[in-house]
Amino acid sequence: MQTLNDLRSGACKGLSKVKLTCLLDDFPLEILSLGPDLIHLDLFTTFPSALASCSSLSMVAFRNNGMAFIPENSLPPKLRWLILTNNRISALPKSIGSCAQLEKCMLSGNTLSELPDEMARCQKLTLLRLSANKIEQLPDWLFKLPNLAFLSFAGNPCTASERTTGRARRNSESLPQIRWADLTTHDVLGEGASGIISKATWRRDGSEEDVAVKLFRGVLTSDGTPIDEMRACMSAGAHANLVDVLGRIHGHPDDGRRPRTGKFQGGLVMQLIPPTYRTLGKPPSLDSCTRDCYDASDPILSAKTAVKILAGVAAAARHLHSNGIYHGDLYAHNIMVDDEGRALLGDMGAATIYGDDGRFSLLEGLEVLAFAHLVEDVRGLVRDSGSDSAEEVLERLKELHRRCSVSLVADRPSFENLVETLQGLLVLCKDE
Repeated sequence: MQTLNDLRSGACKGLSKVKLTCLLDDFPLEILSLGPDLIHLDLFTTFPSALASCSSLSMVAFRNNGMAFIPENSLPPKLRWLILTNNRISALPKSIGSCAQLEKCMLSGNTLSELPDEMARCQKLTLLRLSANKIEQLPDWLFKLPNLAFLSFAGNPCTASERTTGRARRNSESLPQIRWADLTTHDVLGEGASGIISKATWRRDGSEEDVAVKLFRGVLTSDGTPIDEMRACMSAGAHANLVDVLGRIHGHPDDGRRPRTGKFQGGLVMQLIPPTYRTLGKPPSLDSCTRDCYDASDPILSAKTAVKILAGVAAAARHLHSNGIYHGDLYAHNIMVDDEGRALLGDMGAATIYGDDGRFSLLEGLEVLAFAHLVEDVRGLVRDSGSDSAEEVLERLKELHRRCSVSLVADRPSFENLVETLQGLLVLCKDE
């Protein structure tokens, strides 16, 4: 992190990344003197048209700073990441269509009512966050983008109809209520923008059970709101390849209070994932942008284990879509696996409940592209044993990836079809 004095004294010269978090009255022109070295700018101010002249700038982040207007032709020509979460932006400039390299676009928590049609020219767009806006209808061209795989749009008017929410509401209403007084929390297992997950003991019927407790807090993440995440978790229902939600907490000391930033918004009791499970991949890096990362220390998979992992994830996705839920973040870093290939898909932070609304019939095809990326990644973790069956499995996974990643969204297979295909592959590699 740099200061304004650093910038003005020349101390930032030669840096490729500059982050200023001080309150600025205007755009510091000294940034322009950094020249071609600057590729990542994180600046707490209104969106300046001068950034269009930064020919090498690929990432722009203006988060939580009350921005309300983006002038036309103000976006850098090589923009790859655009992070505008939690502002007051009501419209995007039509010139965003000129951002041919745009791959990740984070727009949750604004006041957008529509997207400009010119954005359809952003053919490399892979991840788009639109949650908590004022969008009445998603444009048809959105479902024709050949690379769009990760989308969130919960918390918009287009997801508020009875056709969208009815089934999910009925599912969540059937979830048991668990008294806070019957829970004892222990060590924190994980903490993110949407809440804290702790190990806990649940006392019921004279016995005790180890569980995980997630207390939702805050108001908004890059993916959406904690409330929408909690609704998706409650609506998903039980499945062997999903993190099981056991019940909703009631009687918490902060229950019923008006939610405030950083405060309690609700809680869930979930299954405790055994310590034998590990995360399958690592989140994307600055370079990979929208693709997960792996390194040499990652365990080598057999062909059978790889197929079993993929079959489990496909079954989880099939279950979600059968309940009208789009996961939106189907990444290896959101999947836990054990050495036997059992997989658990978690993190519903970007999930959107779309129910029986026919307007969203192509959503599954977008998620299948995300699964295609997973197939490619998992296939890359397999070391060929030299057997004929392993070689055939790898070839079939390659073909499966091709089918799942065709440009026309409507031509991609369903998760029902993918589960059947992968179950057949499991039979093929039973001797591995």
